[in-house]
Amino acid sequence: MAKLFSLLFLVFALQAFAPVQAADSADTSATLTSTLAPSLPPAAEPPPARVLTLDLTRDANDIWDRIRRGFGMPDLDSPLVAEQQIFYLNRPGFLKQVFSRGGRYLYYIVDELERRGMPTELALLPMVESSYNPLAYSRAHASGLWQFIPSTGRNFNLTQDSWVDERRDVIASTNAALDYLQYIYEMHGDWQLALASYNWGEGAVGRAIQRNRDAGLPAEYSELKMPNETRNYVPKLQAIKNIVAEPELFHLELPYVANEQHFVTLNAPPGIDLATAATFADMSLEEFLALNPGYNRPAITSPGQTLVVPADRASSFEARLGEFALSGKGWRTHDLEPGEKLNTIADRHGLTLAQLMQLNGLASGSRLSAGHTLLVPDGIDPSGALAISRLLPANSRLSSPPAVKLNTSAVPSKKAKTPAKATAKSSKRVSNAAKTPAKTPTRATQPATKSTAKTKPAPTAKSATAKPTTGKSAAAKPAATKPAATKPAKATTKPASAKN
Repeated sequence: MAKLFSLLFLVFALQAFAPVQAADSADTSATLTSTLAPSLPPAAEPPPARVLTLDLTRDANDIWDRIRRGFGMPDLDSPLVAEQQIFYLNRPGFLKQVFSRGGRYLYYIVDELERRGMPTELALLPMVESSYNPLAYSRAHASGLWQFIPSTGRNFNLTQDSWVDERRDVIASTNAALDYLQYIYEMHGDWQLALASYNWGEGAVGRAIQRNRDAGLPAEYSELKMPNETRNYVPKLQAIKNIVAEPELFHLELPYVANEQHFVTLNAPPGIDLATAATFADMSLEEFLALNPGYNRPAITSPGQTLVVPADRASSFEARLGEFALSGKGWRTHDLEPGEKLNTIADRHGLTLAQLMQLNGLASGSRLSAGHTLLVPDGIDPSGALAISRLLPANSRLSSPPAVKLNTSAVPSKKAKTPAKATAKSSKRVSNAAKTPAKTPTRATQPATKSTAKTKPAPTAKSATAKPTTGKSAAAKPAATKPAATKPAKATTKPASAKN
């Protein structure tokens, strides 16, 4: 019995001692850990995500800084973006040339985007569309910085006749393009889908979305089935955005473009030709045409038209225009009489038949009817107008080889343009089915070079700078009066700078 009591006492003693021992062990462990901790390296933390920071309390250093501040689209991160980045970065010379060319137009485009509250990434879209070449012309007949096909241009009140093509006019086409982009963004509520619509057509994108919904699939841009041209469209813009956002990361220096107004518009006196105007502005014909690319004829014959010149030359240019208006010399129009011969008209105005046809963008063998309006000199030397007429797109497409270049280099990627807006891709040919016409209620959606019907919005109100007659900005635009003349044949040959 005594042994039993001894055994029970031992069990109780052990149970009472165990918690104390555990506490001691825990204290000892904690002490050892705290003693050894300083000698152990701290756990490595993942590096913070790279974030682009901007000091919005100071003025933008240049136009690129201003563009970065207005970025507002969600980024797209995909292998296609990386591919496009590599493509552009492997061509630094091309990048600098195109960015420099775009410097003429970026201030106006960014200013208009900010006025409308739109993301400034869109100022980079003309690089994808035309490499910032306002004379770019695709085989799908898309034209200008924003690559409008004829029908879509008419939908947005862009005048197109034998005297002017506002699809090439920098101010008018920019206002129309932003109207269209606003429309399709409001339709989808998503910028990536809006850009896909700009390239492929909102009707085509809408059908792709519906197919996904019917199949129980996501209706996001990255999940839609679309042509390769459209699949690469948004990645191209994203790649350019990435480069502009952090050029130093890619060891690239963007050309300096001041964040200040580059050009202004001034009223043009009737009768002046573009070559004379270029001389008044102390500019080469090519430089002047880059700011006034909307004209199909080398002279302005009706009142109410404007010319675009660098802001720092406006005063002297306006003074010279005043002197010209008092000279009594210039250009006028002549309506073809029944039975009247072109060579007779040419002789009467001191021109050869070939010169008369060149000034009027007429192809060999053109058949003109009575009432056709011709441009003729009135006491002025025609040599300047003849020189600049060779550079005009309407004439360059009639001649071989094509003339106009505007310092463009073939743009790398192409695309089959389609929807209501042909995006003749980078300065190379754009296998786009240029933006297709937008019929009144329906917009034309067409891939590649085919024109597929696609709904087009009724022309939206243009900015305050728009011209009363066209709803576009009062940029350098030729007279709204259009002659009942036959339009020059349009060949598919494009100027070297234009995209096909």
